[in-house]
Amino acid sequence: MRRFLLLCICFAAAYAQAAHVIRGPYLENPTPTAMTVRWQTSAPAVSWLEYGPVPRCNQIMTLTPAAYNHKAVLYGLVPNQDYCYHLYVANAAKDGVQEPIDGTFRTLFSAERKVVTFLALGNTSSFTTDPQDPANQARQNIANLMANTQADFVVHTGNLTHSGLNTDADAELFKPFEEVFKNKPLIVALGPNEYGPQRDNRDSKPFLQTNYSRYHEMPWSNATPKYYYFDTANVRFIVLDTNLAEGAVWAPEINEESAQTKWLKTTLGSATDKWKIVIMNTPIYSTGPLGPSQEVANAWTKIFETYRVHLVLQGGDADYERTFPWREGETHPHGVTYVTLGTAAPTPSKRVANEPYTARFVSARHYAVVNVVDRKLTLTVYSDTGKQLDKLEMYL
Repeated sequence: MRRFLLLCICFAAAYAQAAHVIRGPYLENPTPTAMTVRWQTSAPAVSWLEYGPVPRCNQIMTLTPAAYNHKAVLYGLVPNQDYCYHLYVANAAKDGVQEPIDGTFRTLFSAERKVVTFLALGNTSSFTTDPQDPANQARQNIANLMANTQADFVVHTGNLTHSGLNTDADAELFKPFEEVFKNKPLIVALGPNEYGPQRDNRDSKPFLQTNYSRYHEMPWSNATPKYYYFDTANVRFIVLDTNLAEGAVWAPEINEESAQTKWLKTTLGSATDKWKIVIMNTPIYSTGPLGPSQEVANAWTKIFETYRVHLVLQGGDADYERTFPWREGETHPHGVTYVTLGTAAPTPSKRVANEPYTARFVSARHYAVVNVVDRKLTLTVYSDTGKQLDKLEMYL
């Protein structure tokens, strides 16, 4: 291994121009047997990863060619396993390597394992880069708390940045959450910002590819990154794209005859006795200023109820809101619980309506920790100061 590493150093020296990592490493596209690690360097440079099951972090090595944007797909992993890795880039003198960046991750769980923990948040956007701005300080506090929480991955309900531009992603997402994403894979439901400010214009088609798809790797599906699903332990996560209701002309259709809706029914129907958790951006129930989308409600509410979806994590309004288990317009023991996670980096939203479906509403910056242990699910929500805002227990 050491001899191979020295060869890598010599090879990298021909390309590296004092390159250093400017984004990442960050983890995406987890599976039971693979993980994707991505990073960017300040100049084209060969990089390499050492990785292996904890604590043998240098058991396997993989190289990435000289480039600004790097991606390493780690195959042949074992389900339910903790791994660690070291990321190397040549140093400025071109005679060695910089101090490695270390990270860890856990592969997705096999079906017989019935314990999983994940973090959830949304709307990490900001309109200023000033680190002293209260919104940015709060976002950093949330990131620090999440980094110190044991979890298997992170779910984001959309609107990664205020503009959707990749040029804003470092300041608003990758830098504040650097310690989170190098150890916990990121799962994203697209928000309207990911389609860009001109999303209602048919000339906007390249925006998503240029600013999002080029830098993110979600679980595979025929419609990735727009909608997809993955299983871990006894949970099925279904990620939907609601952005047609937000005016995004290149977003997938959501009506009854659409490919997305037909796929949704099939994916829910095959989940059998699993927990079913839906992740999407546009809310079906919300008492914040943006409010609910009747278009999305008409398309999917009945489907969620028929196929016994347990929890819907949604974005939209920049507040925290949880409904009662809701079915056919009333509280029901087998109803669907809708949770709005609009982490609210810019300004938390105020409640503008009173509705019977609301069990809890908090105008505060926040994130959630969701723990599934067999037939029990616990959702706990914390503020940017670590104060508990809400706690929900559900049973399968």
